[in-house]
Amino acid sequence: MPIKSYLAHSHEGKKQELIEALSSLENCEVIPAENKDLLIVVTDTEGKIQDEILKEQIEAIDSLKLLAMVSGFNTPKNK
Repeated sequence: MPIKSYLAHSHEGKKQELIEALSSLENCEVIPAENKDLLIVVTDTEGKIQDEILKEQIEAIDSLKLLAMVSGFNTPKNK
């Protein structure tokens, strides 16, 4: 189960639009900064393929200016 955290910057004046777009995605949690156009985005997916699809969906959002991964790890499923 890949869990990753990102910092997401919106285009100027587009912070709320970016929050709404990210919040509508499954397996994606958004925590907005109160004083900057910066969001913390945490993703939790079932596997590598789902993780790659989600990242592509995030990167396709028009109000997104920059996405930077802060950390990521993969928790193996119990056998």
